[in-house]
Amino acid sequence: METAAPLYFSLWHRLGVYAIRAAAIAVLVFLLLPVLVVIPLSFNAEPFFTFTEGMLRLEPRAFSLRWYEGLLNDPNWILAIKNSFIIAIFATIIATTLGTLAAVGLASGDLPFRRLITAMLLSPMIVPLIIIAAGIFFFYSRFNLIATYPGVIIAHAALGVPFVVITVTATLSGFDRSMYNAGLSLGANPFRTFRDVVFPIIRPGVISGAVFAFVTSFDEVVVILFVAGPDQRTIPRQMFSGLREQINPTILAVATLLIVLSIAFLATLELLRRRSQHLYRAHGGGNQAQAA
Repeated sequence: METAAPLYFSLWHRLGVYAIRAAAIAVLVFLLLPVLVVIPLSFNAEPFFTFTEGMLRLEPRAFSLRWYEGLLNDPNWILAIKNSFIIAIFATIIATTLGTLAAVGLASGDLPFRRLITAMLLSPMIVPLIIIAAGIFFFYSRFNLIATYPGVIIAHAALGVPFVVITVTATLSGFDRSMYNAGLSLGANPFRTFRDVVFPIIRPGVISGAVFAFVTSFDEVVVILFVAGPDQRTIPRQMFSGLREQINPTILAVATLLIVLSIAFLATLELLRRRSQHLYRAHGGGNQAQAA
């Protein structure tokens, strides 16, 4: 809900507020406009990447679903879609599990070399991706993991771990460890205490990290170019090949579907975040009432 400027603001203060809002709106439009242009172009009846005169006049015959139909009838695209979901799902499971455990361990004040370990875990976000892909390629060549599903999944999981570590660590920053110690003092083992006390609190961070890990794997193309074979072709790899070999609006149709998928993920993440906050406040209020 938009709030009005305080009454004590001078004219220059109010002009500054409006200037900041206008700049924010301009940046948002600048970022979203190229994405929004892709959607109507994917319905172009002609094999062009530009708006035709018929589209500008909103003629029905200028729009078509032919590129979406071609997408569903192309075995290469079907394979790429299946691979993207399979690889992203398994990579997300691995990255979320390892990242959550790492974040919980890093939250402990007794861990030695915590800063060094944190820097190593976050290095995939800092080091250029081309260097990581080259290193993975030479490492995989010794273990025959090139052009295999396990190799691609492990590589994508390594890229997703830093996002999980960051989000879960941020959630754990406000965690009261006395709650964990209280669970242990009441006779629960560490696993049950983590499941019933810690995990419900860090769940929003875990879900957010899992979403980021999934999107990272789903959109990744550089590592795929190095370690994947024809059978592990994903959507970004297929789009890259389409831009080099045969340019047609099928790529725009795929991009539109990816935009819809991203919006669905963001909406789901927001709903889960609100639900987790509501449950946390309800349980927190109940616990405070009992303590009182």
